[in-house]
Amino acid sequence: MADLSVHREHQLGLEKARKVAQDWASYAEKKLDMRCTLRPGATEDVIDFNRSGVSGSLRVTGSRFDLDAKLGLLFKAFAGKIEAETCKMLDEALTREAGKKG
Repeated sequence: MADLSVHREHQLGLEKARKVAQDWASYAEKKLDMRCTLRPGATEDVIDFNRSGVSGSLRVTGSRFDLDAKLGLLFKAFAGKIEAETCKMLDEALTREAGKKG
């Protein structure tokens, strides 16, 4: 069972959703010291991520984002804050991408 679950529906389609997910992975690698591995698929992509104390995956489809993570003992105390920041980042990225033309 995940300690952190964030789910968002969207209307971006798979290509734009992939862009949002790749931007998130780049941010996570640079700013959060995560190791991210992309597993692309025909109808969905999965980004597995981990670092000391955190592991999980971001599943991306043409209509949905599902992020599930397990938190180590030290991170569990901050689960609410981590979830709030994750939701904020994802919501902002979805809004930005939805507003782009093309």
